[in-house]
Amino acid sequence: MTKYRPLLCSLAGGALLIGCASDPAPTPSPVAEPASPPPVVRSQTPPPPLVEVADDAPLKYVVKKGDTLWDIATYFLRDPWLWPEVWYVNPQVSNPHLIYPGDELLLVWVNGRPQIRRGGLGVERLSPRVRNLPLDAAIPTIPIDAIRNFLRGPRLIEADALDEAPYVLEFVGEHLIGAEGMSIYVMRLPEEDITTYQIVRRGETYRDPDDNRVLGVEALPIGEVEVVQYGTPAVTRVLDSVREILIGDYLLPSEAEVFSANFFPHAPGNEIEGRIINVYEGVSQIGQYAIVALNRGQMHGLTPGHVLSIYQSGRKVSDPYRSGYGKVQLPDTLAGNLLVFKTYDRFSYGLVMEAFRPVHVLDKVKNPQPNS
Repeated sequence: MTKYRPLLCSLAGGALLIGCASDPAPTPSPVAEPASPPPVVRSQTPPPPLVEVADDAPLKYVVKKGDTLWDIATYFLRDPWLWPEVWYVNPQVSNPHLIYPGDELLLVWVNGRPQIRRGGLGVERLSPRVRNLPLDAAIPTIPIDAIRNFLRGPRLIEADALDEAPYVLEFVGEHLIGAEGMSIYVMRLPEEDITTYQIVRRGETYRDPDDNRVLGVEALPIGEVEVVQYGTPAVTRVLDSVREILIGDYLLPSEAEVFSANFFPHAPGNEIEGRIINVYEGVSQIGQYAIVALNRGQMHGLTPGHVLSIYQSGRKVSDPYRSGYGKVQLPDTLAGNLLVFKTYDRFSYGLVMEAFRPVHVLDKVKNPQPNS
């Protein structure tokens, strides 16, 4: 081993000598090594989702009156909620997101990815265009006819909102029910600037099936009244009614319903998992264009335009060969897609856009999965 000692020492090269028995060098004073810089954290931008063009997608489509953005998205794409990934927006155009009847939409490929553009907008040079059309002339995202009745329909209110609300005491003329044109005596009506009120009836109490917390109470619309005379009782006149007015019905200040259907369908940016807790007007079969209530809302990240997939909750079944091990949970089954159009803090309404199989109350809603 002696003949290898010089080689080992030369390899040490002035560093701490280990295994060199001859001529031991003095142990150097420890030198504090500089602190390692913190690792550089680089944000990872997730790759864009894979967008698949529909098998029979047109290369050109002229928008017609009566079209909806959802319909057009389904013409071009397998997954219509991926529309924002392919819609080319010209920032020089006023209201660039809006699409109008008569617009020519072209399907093109840019860098290997599909892109949908308005006709006349070249790839290299974009020219601004001036529109003299009103905002409500733009095509809506969802069919307004499907939700027109709902827009004047139930409103979610706090569970105790009716405790001190004005209420119908009696009808002028001792009628048993109230209707349009009749006068009504009202109790607890405050003297303030509000002159029109919506007559409502207490509807269903909504509870979250996950934690049994009360989400709110539905106020079912009955009609609208105007104040004729303040007092105890006050006198009001019925302007219109959609149902028979009954003694004990409540009055709430009329809510100006500002609803815009000009939003893009898109997937939520965070994970959503909730349930259908009710269906509007209590129909037994939930199919396309049914309006459903969800136990998720603004505090969970939902906004109008978000698309969620509906899953039939998997049943529990018995295993014929493992009877002593309990029941087997079947997986959830994709049943359709819905689009959220009205949100509250912990609650929202959605319109079922596609139903592949029957949908039920308590079915789950989750983020949509592309190409599923």
